[in-house]
Amino acid sequence: KDPGYILKMKTVIALALLGTAAAFAPQAKVSQTSTLQASIDPLDPSIGVTAPLGVYDPLGWLDPAKDPANKFATFHARFERRRAVERKHGRVAMIAVVGMLFHNANIEFPGYLSKELGIRFSDIPDGMNGLFSVPLAGLTQIFFFCGVCELAIWPAKNYSGDYGCGYGRPFVANRLEGDELKYKLDMEINQGRAAMLGIFGAMVGEAVTGQTLAEQVASGNLIGYGPP
Repeated sequence: KDPGYILKMKTVIALALLGTAAAFAPQAKVSQTSTLQASIDPLDPSIGVTAPLGVYDPLGWLDPAKDPANKFATFHARFERRRAVERKHGRVAMIAVVGMLFHNANIEFPGYLSKELGIRFSDIPDGMNGLFSVPLAGLTQIFFFCGVCELAIWPAKNYSGDYGCGYGRPFVANRLEGDELKYKLDMEINQGRAAMLGIFGAMVGEAVTGQTLAEQVASGNLIGYGPP
C-alpha cells in the first residue's frame, strides 16, 4: 500500500486514541471528602450520568409505569440487566473500534491465520468483507471462545461487570474506591456509548459507500458523498 496512505491512517489512529480521552468524558473529579468514599455499586443508576447528556433514558423506562417489562420483572432485575448489557456492548465496541483502526492502518499480526490454506493475517481484507475471508475453523474458534468467556470466565449472569480484572490499570490488581471509582465507571459507560455509535457509523459508512474506512480516508470520501 502507498506509504503516504499508511502514514495518514496511522495519524487517524493517533488522533482517535487521543480523542477518546476527552470524548464523552465525565466531569472532573471532585474532592475525596465527598460521600462517594463509601463503596460504589456499579449498577447505581447515577453511573454514567454526566454533563451534557445527563440521565440517558430516551424511552423513559426508568419510570416503572412506562417500562414494558414492569409486569413480570422487578425494577432491580430490569435495570441491572440493561445496564450490564450496555456495559458489555460498550466494552466490545471499544475493542472493535481500536481493532478497526489498527487493521485499516495496515497494522496486522505477522504469520499465518491458516498455514494449511496458505492464508496470512495480512491477506484478510479490511472492513466487513474480512469476516467472510476467515476460514470456517477460525470462525468456529471465535464463536467458542466468546461462549467460554460468556459462560465461565466473564459470566453474563454477573451483572456488576466486575470480573476481578481491576479498573483502569490493565494487568495490575487494584481496587478503586470513592470518587476515583465513580470517575472510572462514568468514563467506561460514556466512552462505551461513544464507541457503539462509532463502530455502527463505520459499518453504515462502509455499506453506503462500498469503501472501508481506510479507502474513505484515502479518497476524501469520509462523509459518503465523494471527494470535495
